[in-house]
Amino acid sequence: MARTPSTMLDLGTPAPDFALPDVVTGKTISLSTFADKTALLVMFICRHCPYVKHIQNELAKLGRDYKDKDIGIVAISSNDAEKYPDDRPESLKEMAQELGFTFPFCYDETQEVAKAYRAACTPDFFLFDRERKLVYRGQFDDSRPGNDLPVTGKDLRAAIDAVLSGQPVSPDQKASIGCNIKWKPGNEPDYYKAA
Repeated sequence: MARTPSTMLDLGTPAPDFALPDVVTGKTISLSTFADKTALLVMFICRHCPYVKHIQNELAKLGRDYKDKDIGIVAISSNDAEKYPDDRPESLKEMAQELGFTFPFCYDETQEVAKAYRAACTPDFFLFDRERKLVYRGQFDDSRPGNDLPVTGKDLRAAIDAVLSGQPVSPDQKASIGCNIKWKPGNEPDYYKAA
């Protein structure tokens, strides 16, 4: 279980566009899917990672809590599904249904979307404002597998609440920590090799 931190992409970075299939509905999800929303949360997660398993129930709760708020939420898995069969689209669909995700869960087969976002770990969170500029990238909260802290999502929730209420998001942000994204052989991005 390699502890890999988020790359902490520069705040203000525009959200890269994407077009990926939702593993549950088969619909193509893109930035324009959320065009009418004040905020957009893009999460890189997967099924097999212990760090994601640690927070997955609270992730589902976050989706339910913000379902009727002015925020779009999308989860993306970019892992190599051949080497990690738990992260195959069919398995991700089971995960979404078992946990009751209220947001689309997409599969990034080429891993190009993860690269565009400079995603490094699961979970990795990217929150964008109305102009789709990055205002938060960091941890869900201080809880990690084995540290006995409660899973609350307080860091991410505080950032979301700030954007939705028109307040600035605190720039004091801690990197998310998780398993590294499982890159296909020869597909590791430069920023990952440098890590």
